[in-house]
Amino acid sequence: MGQGKPIVMLHGWSQSAEQFKYQIPVFAEHYQVIAVDLRGHGESEKVSFGYRISRLSKDIQELIGALQLEKPHLLGHSMGCSLIWSYLDLFGLDEIDRLVLVDQSPLVISRSHWNAQEIAESGAVFTAEQVNAAVHTLENGNALEMTRNLLTSMVMPAISKEQFEWIVECNQRLPRAIAAMLLYNHLHTDWRDQIVRIRKPTLIIAGRKSIIPWTSQVWINQSIPHSELEIFEAAEGGGHFMFIENPEKFNRRVLQFLSPSLEVS
Repeated sequence: MGQGKPIVMLHGWSQSAEQFKYQIPVFAEHYQVIAVDLRGHGESEKVSFGYRISRLSKDIQELIGALQLEKPHLLGHSMGCSLIWSYLDLFGLDEIDRLVLVDQSPLVISRSHWNAQEIAESGAVFTAEQVNAAVHTLENGNALEMTRNLLTSMVMPAISKEQFEWIVECNQRLPRAIAAMLLYNHLHTDWRDQIVRIRKPTLIIAGRKSIIPWTSQVWINQSIPHSELEIFEAAEGGGHFMFIENPEKFNRRVLQFLSPSLEVS
């Protein structure tokens, strides 16, 4: 959608491109917008294989090649950031222009020997035992209840019931057994060694009240030279889905970063 320099938008775990509905038409006024339903997500085919971050990043590399996109910007939310970091690991970033990293921990699972600073900088929010239990529930237990509880922890109390139910509905489009497989792979990967290698203009966006600790986003900002950091405060919809809860500020900030000379109202 739109014309101009391409921007590829990558959603998070068990989400969909539809959740960028407040961004797509606005960004399309200035860019060619490609919002992707990742393998198995949204309207994409529910194949039974390939639910690993490495394979999903390869899918994106193949998409960029098939569409002949010239030095696109990449925007990733949550697990979408992990796809970007995997892309760096596998293919480098020479053919990518700017990066927008939205609210993803470098490593989600804590290690038993870590001190408080290491946990804060990595953004670890779960133990390995908690992840194993979540995966088991998605595969064999009350998956819908767990999904709703997890999403409740990701939004601000002020979100409307209608908007929250829409997020749940988008989330449910990924079959729960597949969601479990991908979640296990996603949460066990440590991206810190890749993040410190990034040498591209980068905007990091965080929420002060997000399930992802904002301290980890500060670490990412400090690890990528000349990167920019924007933290949405609680009153600004500063949860994990700030691009849904405060799309006006989100869109304005991203456009300002991608095109510093652009007049954005």
